[in-house]
Amino acid sequence: MIIFPAIDLKGGQCVRLKLGDMDQATVFNDDPGAQAKTFQDQGFEWLHVVDLDGAFAGETKNGEAVDAILANTTNPVQLGGGIRTMEHIDNWLAKGIARVILGTVALRDPELVKEACKKYPDRIAVGIDAKGGKVAVEGWAETSELTVIELAKQFEDAGVAAIIYTDIDRDGVLKGLNIESTLELANAVSIPIIASGGLADIKDIERLVQTDCDILEGAISGRALYDGRLDPAEALDLIKKSREGLA
Repeated sequence: MIIFPAIDLKGGQCVRLKLGDMDQATVFNDDPGAQAKTFQDQGFEWLHVVDLDGAFAGETKNGEAVDAILANTTNPVQLGGGIRTMEHIDNWLAKGIARVILGTVALRDPELVKEACKKYPDRIAVGIDAKGGKVAVEGWAETSELTVIELAKQFEDAGVAAIIYTDIDRDGVLKGLNIESTLELANAVSIPIIASGGLADIKDIERLVQTDCDILEGAISGRALYDGRLDPAEALDLIKKSREGLA
């Protein structure tokens, strides 16, 4: 179980949205590089970064902030938001991003995802964001008629490193992860699943270390870490103890 601390970028700052609404953004740090270093110093092993402006624009909008993050952490970074072409993918992986997250393009151009997986094994993740069980794209501004599982199954044999599944209805409001839907997806496909949206406090971590969640790769935490509802040391210690118990 990996906890991925999240840095969501808007206007070069670290923010958290409420229910995916760009007009409901809270700024938590105006120095993304320093935030990345803080998360590493706290003991986290990965970093989850999203270019929110890029997700809406369809191209990178917070490139300098991402560069600052890469310069301030040695942890692997997964990046999503506005990555829509092979050129985008090439550029970010060449810069040192560990894996790119393809969201909107996964729905619009699934063949590009498959092509990228062949070109970069284990370095391509798919971001599937759900609103009412249906896939949302374009920075969550549009909802399709496709279900999460229907989209995920399109990539079953493509070599996708992970699927990041976000329940938009819970994102940024600390309601707790939607474990039921996340496990339903995890049991429907063989691709590793990362839970996202709503992680609230240590109770979510306690739920994630239960044996039925062993199938998950991890979970993303944003607002709960920023506002102190989730203590990094306590969360990581619980996961460490769980790992030792499974060994």
